Amino acid sequence: MKRARAKTKALTGRNRCHQDIREIIAMINPILRGWGNYFRTGNAAKKFNQLDRYVAWRLRRLMVKRYGRNLHAGHPSWDRAFFEAHGLHRLRGTVRYPGAA
Repeated sequence: MKRARAKTKALTGRNRCHQDIREIIAMINPILRGWGNYFRTGNAAKKFNQLDRYVAWRLRRLMVKRYGRNLHAGHPSWDRAFFEAHGLHRLRGTVRYPGAA
């Protein structure tokens, strides 16, 4: 969990606020997919939700740094659905329990 969070933090640092969000998401997705495929067998649903929230929070902070806090009305909100629409891989719902298949 610490390594996945550290890699996400390195890829969503303040020095990347001028990069396109789709490029950043494309760099984060292999980390999420690999981590999810390795740990998806078993009881990892709580950790998957925690990591999903952390990634969305880091991306939201990156967008706030890029555009500022004082946005005009009608500006899209930067929630998890916004980032998933831009291609972010979601870990929630990918857990496979042994013996259930």
